Amino acid sequence: MSVFKKFTNYLSLIKFSHTVFALPFAFIGFTLAVVYFHNLFRWQLLIEMLLCMVFARSAAMSFNRYLDRHFDALNPRTAKREVPAGIIKPQHALRFTIINSVLFIATTWFINPDTHICFYLSFVALFVILFYSYTKRFTALCHIVLGIGLSLSPIGAFIAVTGHFALLPLFFSFAVLTWVAGFDIIYALQDEAFDRDNKLHSIPAALGVKNALIVSTMLHVLSASFVIGAGIIGHFNWIYWIGAVFYAAMLTYQHLLVKPNDLSKVGIAFANTNGFASVVFAVFTIASLLV
Repeated sequence: MSVFKKFTNYLSLIKFSHTVFALPFAFIGFTLAVVYFHNLFRWQLLIEMLLCMVFARSAAMSFNRYLDRHFDALNPRTAKREVPAGIIKPQHALRFTIINSVLFIATTWFINPDTHICFYLSFVALFVILFYSYTKRFTALCHIVLGIGLSLSPIGAFIAVTGHFALLPLFFSFAVLTWVAGFDIIYALQDEAFDRDNKLHSIPAALGVKNALIVSTMLHVLSASFVIGAGIIGHFNWIYWIGAVFYAAMLTYQHLLVKPNDLSKVGIAFANTNGFASVVFAVFTIASLLV
């Protein structure tokens, strides 16, 4: 197997394209710290932040694929994933997880050299994103845990620049938490019957498709509310509000796509709609900060 083919297999393993979900919010947190809180921009710090995002997400996704390999093999929807299909050996996926975890922690050591706060917090962050893979085995709140993991991106990027917490980036973190939990419930609709049959926990398996969509809608209403709250307390200009309206429209649109009696457009709602929502919202928010 060529080196390029191996590389693309690992990119597929970690669904690298889905980095578009959390990364734009990391850029928001970074820009917010530099512009709004008047901190010095440094290219090195930006690169370190990006590396942390890549390493952390790669560790989380590869560990999830390693841990869920037996369930993935039983599920027709996931049986062709790299580990159950034999494209990547389980021990290689675990080794990939360990390497990326070490690289993530090592990279945080060079951030905030005076206090090393990101280094100390990296162990907490790593625990959360790896622990998520276990949660489906015992709680339907697994979607919330995933949301918590991705919500660390804006506040983490902010702390990387400033070295301290602040209220405003937390609003963006809560927006990510409720947004991710909401769309993960929609994604889990595909496996409602499989999860129930295999004693796996999820909101759809616990409440059924119709009620799960109601919970997802409520979470997305909360997400839009946090975006509005951030705009108010941050005194953002009109550019931000265009992005906020688009974000809310994309959340609404995905709920129009997915209906209790028609799950055929879950893929579009999950990947395309949410990808557009995060990227466009980040572009307008960053533009608002820079103008």
